Amino acid sequence: MKCFLWMCFFAITAVISADGQINRRSDSDGQSWNDVQLTVPMTKQFDFFLQGTGYFGNNATELSDRRIAVGFVYKPAKSFSVTPFYWNINARNSAGKFLTEHQLNLRGNYRFPFVYKGFGLSHRSQYEYRIRQPQNSWRYRAMLTVDKNIPKRFIPKAKFFVADEIFYDSIIKKFNRNRLMIGISKTLTKKVSADIYYMRQNDGYAHPGDLNILGTAVKIHL
Repeated sequence: MKCFLWMCFFAITAVISADGQINRRSDSDGQSWNDVQLTVPMTKQFDFFLQGTGYFGNNATELSDRRIAVGFVYKPAKSFSVTPFYWNINARNSAGKFLTEHQLNLRGNYRFPFVYKGFGLSHRSQYEYRIRQPQNSWRYRAMLTVDKNIPKRFIPKAKFFVADEIFYDSIIKKFNRNRLMIGISKTLTKKVSADIYYMRQNDGYAHPGDLNILGTAVKIHL
């Protein structure tokens, strides 16, 4: 099974690299996105969280985006959570210059209580107020995720998931971006889990807008 996963990893990496080289002039890129998330319980309903993120673009050869988030998770019910948080972002623009953006975010996540043949369903809504030059703006994001436990004989303590996320931008006043994600989430220890995923982004306004992304997320729960 480990050999199979490594083969999949190298195959996806090769596709991303080839796509970035062939379609670079058509505003495409292959990228690597990497997150480290730390969650610290404060009470039964409140958690503190900290997240660091690095995006590597130009076929994953240079840092294109650095992000640090800090916030709280409020859980009024088992299946519902609300997360206010702040993003500090340093992102490279199309001219190659890093610009700073501040984001005020409010995220709501709801996991539907029913399970159909082992499949779970969750919905996330997120509002972002973007403080940046030359113009402040806001953005709405909605994501639907379907997941299913992987049989233990294949990968123990792991889930397979598929998610789709759409973006609405206040400047252009329309839905301008779509992200389709497929991946695996695995519990490593009682306090640590990790996700590995492939994402396809389509955006006709950003530069580059059409991305093939191989991502990882390490989640630490104290």
